Amino acid sequence: MNIRIFALNKFLMTSDERRTLFADIVLPIPVKGTFTYRVPFELNTQIAVGQRAMVQFGKTKVMSGIVMRLHETPPPVVPKYIMELLDYKPIVLPLQFDFWNWMSDYYMSHLGEVMQAALPSALKLSSESTVVLSENYKLDAEILTDFEYLLVEALQIQPKLTINEVSKIVGFKKVMPLIKTMIEKKIVVMEEELSEKYKDKFERFVKLTTEYQEDEILHALMDKLSKRAYKQLELLLAFFALAGSDFAKAEISANELIKKANASQAILNVLIKNNVFEVYNKKVSRLTSYKSIASVADIKLTETQQAAFDSIKQQLETKQQVLLHGVTSSGKTEIYIKLIQETIDRGKQVLYLLPEIALTTHIINRLKYYFGNKIGVYHSRYNAFERVETWQQVLNFDASRFTDRQIIVGSRSSVFLPFSNLGLIIVDEEHDSSYKQFDPAPRYHARDSAIILANIHNAKVLLGSATPSYESYFNALTGKYGLVTLSKRYGDVLMPDIEIVDLRNQVRRKMMQSHFSRPLIEQIKTTIEEKNQVILFQNRRGFSLHLECEQCNWIPQCKHCDVSMIYHKQQNMMRCHYCGYTTTVPTACPECHSSNIRMHGFGTEKVEEELKLIFPEVAIARLDLDTTRTKNGFHQILEDFEDQKTAVLVGTQMVTKGLDFDNVKLVGILNADNMLSFPDFRAFERSFQLMAQVSGRAGRKGKQGKVLIQTFQPNHLVLTEILQNQFVKLFEQQMVMRKKIHYPPFYRLIVIRLKHRDANVLNQVANHFASQLKPLFGQNLLGPEYPLVSRIKNLYIKQMLLKFERKYNPKQIKERVQQEIDLFKKQLDHKSVIIQIDVDPQ
Repeated sequence: MNIRIFALNKFLMTSDERRTLFADIVLPIPVKGTFTYRVPFELNTQIAVGQRAMVQFGKTKVMSGIVMRLHETPPPVVPKYIMELLDYKPIVLPLQFDFWNWMSDYYMSHLGEVMQAALPSALKLSSESTVVLSENYKLDAEILTDFEYLLVEALQIQPKLTINEVSKIVGFKKVMPLIKTMIEKKIVVMEEELSEKYKDKFERFVKLTTEYQEDEILHALMDKLSKRAYKQLELLLAFFALAGSDFAKAEISANELIKKANASQAILNVLIKNNVFEVYNKKVSRLTSYKSIASVADIKLTETQQAAFDSIKQQLETKQQVLLHGVTSSGKTEIYIKLIQETIDRGKQVLYLLPEIALTTHIINRLKYYFGNKIGVYHSRYNAFERVETWQQVLNFDASRFTDRQIIVGSRSSVFLPFSNLGLIIVDEEHDSSYKQFDPAPRYHARDSAIILANIHNAKVLLGSATPSYESYFNALTGKYGLVTLSKRYGDVLMPDIEIVDLRNQVRRKMMQSHFSRPLIEQIKTTIEEKNQVILFQNRRGFSLHLECEQCNWIPQCKHCDVSMIYHKQQNMMRCHYCGYTTTVPTACPECHSSNIRMHGFGTEKVEEELKLIFPEVAIARLDLDTTRTKNGFHQILEDFEDQKTAVLVGTQMVTKGLDFDNVKLVGILNADNMLSFPDFRAFERSFQLMAQVSGRAGRKGKQGKVLIQTFQPNHLVLTEILQNQFVKLFEQQMVMRKKIHYPPFYRLIVIRLKHRDANVLNQVANHFASQLKPLFGQNLLGPEYPLVSRIKNLYIKQMLLKFERKYNPKQIKERVQQEIDLFKKQLDHKSVIIQIDVDPQ
């Protein structure tokens, strides 16, 4: 097996080492609880809680799990033995298990699902089935079928084949019946193989050999090379330039040396062959190194910032969490940096949570100047090996000797890192719905989970936002959180001037140019002429939201989901944004065969294209999921915009989140109505947040910025409050409504979602389960009903909403719900139904 394992010690066991130990192991599968295995005597002195162990699961499957508990209590059935240990020391700490247990209980998920979410993929090992020839098999071609002969012939060339490889050899996908027949004939057997995914990275390095560390010999060599091997001399001089004064001990990367000398590998090989250089492989990090070039002490807070900073520190002495409600561009980041410095000075770790990977790149560029290599980054755009390296460096943190990655900047998955001495968690843009995990389980909220994580570590939490979530603001007003307010922009810069553009009037007077009103086009033109920049916000990606036949109103639908397909012009295809299904653009209607098919609605791709037609000389970029799929996609687009290589940035809600550009003077919101009309009790809250946040990108330095909001509802309540920046007033109005109709923050919510491939089966089962729950929860249980999208990935969906007052114990209610689910699943005709629980849905 291709795994690093412990060599078993061969020595006489003492009586203590002959104890019979059992290990409760978490496996990354959606099954309740842990699994008990027996520890071989040889591993008694090596096993520890938090290590990975290789175990057999079922008859043939081999998996890696985490040792969660060691004990001497035998299980009711004879347990299997642990096969091997995969680590010399624990990779998961006891405090993490406390966090995992809380998350499993609170979000009604299995421990295995939490483990699956927590560990980097390269640390999760699972076996792969391989096919090999039976040990005593002798080839008899006459009794083999054509496909059997093909497979036997391949196995004689390559002793082991995976299922996928077998499929390619025989030319069809469903190969298990063929393999089963060959097993019965004792031609082949199946084996399970576990392979280690993570591998250290090595690079070639060179150093001077001992002989050429002597000055006289080195000078003689240089004289010799200067006469007949000048390229070799250039490479040697490049080595000295990179090595500095202590060249005798210097170790230089071979690639870096070749690049510096503008030489070839062949020239380096000659110097190695002549014993001038010694070459060897050295373990290196995949992570980016940063160098600090400024001191936090150089940051001078304004009077308003200093008052907020002092208030935060004072309130954190008596409260675990404080909400910093600061308007856009009020200088919250400088306050964060000061707090981070004080925390790391005490030898503590810091977690800086951000909702969007694009924002992570932006913040890193600011923090690295002050903290250098103490900064670590952790998010899904890092590859599996980079995530493992970050995990290991956080695990190895020691304030007295190893402080790399002491500050972690990351997205929601960062809460799972193995912190040992956490002192502060900053949740920036804490209102953002991106902190909520939707699929798969656990469906956790990173902000709420961070508060529990801080409590486990006895750390402090600072929540920051210009538009706090109503739940957080309610908690601050009721005294659960501390509250600090920053009501002025940094440097007394004025808040942007917001103007509502009435699209009804623009359409009636025929003043629209595509999707742009005349005032917006004029403002874009003026802003660009003044050498300033523009951000345009449209919360839909793609080119056209749907196509429609003008004759019969046929609309292309996804064949796996109950949604219309989105047209993407750059790829010239229709795409489903739920399952990823793609199809070609229809040239004629399949229902009535009319070629009169028109586009309706618009996304960021269309905005970008049409803006280029209006302003052909202007550099325009687009920031959405389609343009940022690569690891450095965000960074390149934002860097070009910051360097003013692009004048206009068109984007989805990615452009609303905390980005700080000095030269942006105009923000345009192309369609406010989509947000305002969304059927959700949080629609007004979210609309205000999105529009206030994107408006806050304008005029952050110097001259006052301008914001234009295009809408067909100019007198809408939310727009009225946006004009005056009346967050508190809208909050108070919404609290009255939410209390009346029993929604957060006064009530807690749990969504129970049922899925099945057959709509009729789903209807019957959902009604049956609802009748089972109704006697327990009465009018507090709503549904079952179809959601807005009633089928995704060929699964029909129905859901129920459970509401209960905050005074009730949520743990008891969840336990009762889980009991009913377990009872429901015991019925044979219900086993094919998928049940998902979403606690605190967003």
